[in-house]
Amino acid sequence: MKENVWKTYTDEQVKELEALSGRYKAFLNAGKTERECAAEAIRLARAAGYQSLEEVQKTGKKLEAGDKVYACGMKKMLVLFQIGRKPLEDGMRILGAHIDSPRLDLKQNPLYEDTEMAYLDTHYYGGVKNYQWVTIPLAIHGVVAKKDGSVVEICIGEKEDDPVVFVSDLLIHLAAQQMDKKAKVVIEGENLDILIGSRPLAKTEGEEEEKADKEAVKANILGILKEKYGIEEDDFLSAELEIVPADKARDCGLDRSMIMAYGQDDRVCAYTSLEAQLAIPVQERTTCCLLVDKEEIGSVGATGMQSRFFENTVAELLECMGEYSELKLRRALSRSRMLSSDVSAAYDPLFASCFEKKNSAYFGHGLVFNKYTGARGKSGSNDANAEYLAAIRAMMDEHNVAFQTAELGKIDVGGGGTIAYITALYGMEVIDSGVAVLNMHAPLEVTSKADVYEAYKGYCAFLQEA
Repeated sequence: MKENVWKTYTDEQVKELEALSGRYKAFLNAGKTERECAAEAIRLARAAGYQSLEEVQKTGKKLEAGDKVYACGMKKMLVLFQIGRKPLEDGMRILGAHIDSPRLDLKQNPLYEDTEMAYLDTHYYGGVKNYQWVTIPLAIHGVVAKKDGSVVEICIGEKEDDPVVFVSDLLIHLAAQQMDKKAKVVIEGENLDILIGSRPLAKTEGEEEEKADKEAVKANILGILKEKYGIEEDDFLSAELEIVPADKARDCGLDRSMIMAYGQDDRVCAYTSLEAQLAIPVQERTTCCLLVDKEEIGSVGATGMQSRFFENTVAELLECMGEYSELKLRRALSRSRMLSSDVSAAYDPLFASCFEKKNSAYFGHGLVFNKYTGARGKSGSNDANAEYLAAIRAMMDEHNVAFQTAELGKIDVGGGGTIAYITALYGMEVIDSGVAVLNMHAPLEVTSKADVYEAYKGYCAFLQEA
């Protein structure tokens, strides 16, 4: 095992580390959904001199070395480019991460009342342990698109004086049978409904008692939604509302060495990749930061990595450089190198039986490289080649980046995948890299500030030397 990187830092490096951690926590608080992450990333990019590709196309300006552009797909995925001095067909240097995280999504017809209690029906998104989502303060984030074309943004539960919502659990006094159930069914998916109200609508003068009592709590909730947001019950049909923990990102540990927050898988890699992209000067090759949606459910859909968004945007980039051809597009993609930046499982001594110590990621030991991911027999993995891994090792050492290699737990215990295998289909060199995380996919995940700092340094090194 390599030395804990905390032991090597100077006072100046610790200051840099804390400053980075502060910016990262602010990003986590601003972006609890993929839409919010994309919007915050665009805000930061524009402050750093980036223009949208659409703006460039309208001016007819030819892109040249040093120009900075971005493109956003359906407000949920984002790609940023800084044009390099070499032709694009020589390949790019790409940092790719995802900005979606496990959560609860509202169903299309979510609102109902039962025994004078109003609920929102949900469908969980991504891999979750259902029991972790009960009895914690939750917030509602998202948008409601109305038939007239207007879109209402919703954020309830984040301000100090905001109400929160929650999923109830059975009291321990009556839970004898529940406690005998297996963990995966102790809280079933259909029981992850959000309690949002219990106060009935006041009866109006002259109103019949029977009519006033009919779903009066639901009626009261609808009245609140109508008054505050101008939305009707039918508007849920065209809404994207996500239920996420209401907690803010916070320092963790008495030594403040860690960060506890929702959504660090994979926003810890997304943010450090974004900051690296925004920080480095123009390079020989075009640099790229790619932030995608839907990774947690297989990278499917129009905003997932399996879509043609990235490929189409590179084609548009070539056109704006006056160089487009199908052959140049294929060359640009196949000659690129990429870090598929996704989190790794941090070794947890309380669950040591699930890890193989020699090939585990440890807190405070730097950026993690996974030659392969997948499950059991490397199923679903990219499995980077040895020559590329050697080149990565050399550039990390050249820039004094602390790094480690790991697998995702013991061979037959489980596994997981990333977007690496999808971009590898173009023939480009790809390897998985990222930050070690405790409590992965839980409502609150934990990272080491040192590993966040080393990830940023490593991504900067990759964009400059790959």
